[in-house]
Formats: sequence, C-alpha cells, structure tokens
Amino acid sequence: MNNVFVYCEFDEGKVADVSLELLTKGRTLANTLHCKLEAIVIGTSLDGIEKQVFPFGVDVLHIADDKNLYPYLTLPHFAIVKNIFEKEKPEIALFGATSIGRDLAPRIASALKSGLTADCTELIIGEHTENKTQTTYKNLLYQIRPAFGGNIIATIVNPETRPQIATVREGVMKQEKVSASYKGEIKKIDVSKLLTDADFIVKIIERHIEKSKINIKSAGIIVAGGYGVGSKESFKLLFDLAEILGGEVGASRAAVDSGFCEHERQIGQTGITVRPKLYIACGISGQIQHRAGMAESAMIIAVNNDPLAPINEIADYVINGDINEVIPQMIRSYKKNSK
Repeated sequence: MNNVFVYCEFDEGKVADVSLELLTKGRTLANTLHCKLEAIVIGTSLDGIEKQVFPFGVDVLHIADDKNLYPYLTLPHFAIVKNIFEKEKPEIALFGATSIGRDLAPRIASALKSGLTADCTELIIGEHTENKTQTTYKNLLYQIRPAFGGNIIATIVNPETRPQIATVREGVMKQEKVSASYKGEIKKIDVSKLLTDADFIVKIIERHIEKSKINIKSAGIIVAGGYGVGSKESFKLLFDLAEILGGEVGASRAAVDSGFCEHERQIGQTGITVRPKLYIACGISGQIQHRAGMAESAMIIAVNNDPLAPINEIADYVINGDINEVIPQMIRSYKKNSK
C-alpha cells in the first residue's frame, strides 16, 4: 500500500474543477504521508492533458486514451481503474461526488472489498485506537462528513482495508497549484490489451447536456435567503441587492422547499458548496446542513431578527432586524456611497 490516487473526470477537453480540487487536497495528504500523488485521466484526445494536472503536484499521471472511452461509460472506466488499483495498491483513492464519481467509486470499493465514505467535507490524516484491542492505527484517512441529516459531524476511519476511498463534492476543497513548472511521470495504458467487447456492451447513441444558466459556484458575492425571508415576493429584495452588488442569489433548503426560490440556487449539504468573498445570509437560521455549504466564505454577514441564530456564530458581522427593512436600507446606502 502506498500512494494517493485521484480519479480525474474529463469532459470537453478539460479536467473537471472537482478533480483539480481533489488534486490539491491529494497533494496535501501525500505530503503528510511522504508518498506520491498519482492521477488517472480516461478519455480521448488527451495529448497535452498533463499540462492541466502536473501544476497541482501530480507525480505520476496514468492516461487511457481511446475514442471509445469518451463520453464516460461505466464498464470500461471501471475495468481500467480497477486494473490500476490492483497493480499499484493505493493507500487513498479520491473521487468527485458527481454522477460519475457516485457511479464509479462504489463499484471500485465493492470489487476491491474496501471502505467508501461519500460526500466528505474534510479529509485529514490521523491515528485511531481500537478500544477493545487497544490496537493503534497510524496515518489513517479521517473521512469527515455530516451525518443523521446533518445533525452531527461524523469522522469515519477505515483501518483494515485499502484503498481508503472517499468522494467529495465540488467546491468543498480549495483549488491551488503547486507550481506551473511541476513535472511528473506519464504512464500510458494499453487499452486494447485490457478491455474486451463485453466492456462496451452499452453504447451512447446521443448525448444532450443542458448547461446551467445560474453560476452560483463562481460568484464572488452571494446574497442568500432562508425560510425567514417569509415569501417569494420578499425574496425579490435579495435579487435587487445582488444585482447592485454584482453578485448572485442563493437559498437554503427550507427556502427552496417553501417555493421561495428554484433548486438550482440551493446551498448546503443537499445543494452546492460555495466559498465567495462575501456571503450575506438573510433570514437563514444557519443549521449545520446549510453551514456545510458556505462556512468557508471569506466574509459572512448575517441579517436575522433572531439574536441567537446559529448563523451568528460564524458570521463576521451580524445585523439584527427585519430583512424587509434592512435590505432596502442596504440598497439605498450602497447606491448613495457608490456614486
């Protein structure tokens, strides 16, 4: 058992953002374990793909390049990743908690009879002692995620089997390059010797992708509303504020479930994860499910009429008051002072 592996999703000539975020975290884990960071990219027309991943500190890049490997198909990708893992015996394997990662990672875990923790919000290295046997395991992957509907934060360890597999949602980890000049080794996989016709029994005849019209993940400023906003009509105030600030509007699950806002704007454990420069939380109580999706924001302003709201614990500034009064005043003040 040795290195840290990241399965990199590839689409339209680019490695997915979630995979680059996992490479950043993988590099940190590999440094702690004093081992190598290895990446896997499967697809077609992959010439030069190393330029996208090496700057994130990848020491070894496994490439499977074949026209039949794109777009993603379960069986051939599974066969390739399983073969690599059986040969290289990773200590840790990371996948994005995407439709692809959620399809592939459990199959790999089942085939290799290893553990898997889904939707992790943090990954660190630590040790664990079994109470019954007093056996201490060192250099374990702490797989940290909300559990029981977000009411607790669970730390899950897998001391017995390898690899330790985890999936992580996009936006949870930071994306940071090690060096633009970082160079690693490339290992090309001979797909013709590995795959059979049975691996391509499923074929994609047509592929249609509707791109999201809302881009909350990349917004530098987010004005988010919760159930405390009160109504869909009151939510319009948030759109007014976001418009003059040049930001986007987000929502808690309670607000979405109440019909105040569309699901594409939902932030939190069951929505998307964001880390804007400014996050204005309006009428949001701040339960752990929501905080899991925005707690890493650079600055948080909470607007709430409840002085004991949990969101206040992580807010940099708290404004206690009715949002129907506070938000219009913020809009007027911004207009006045930005002239």
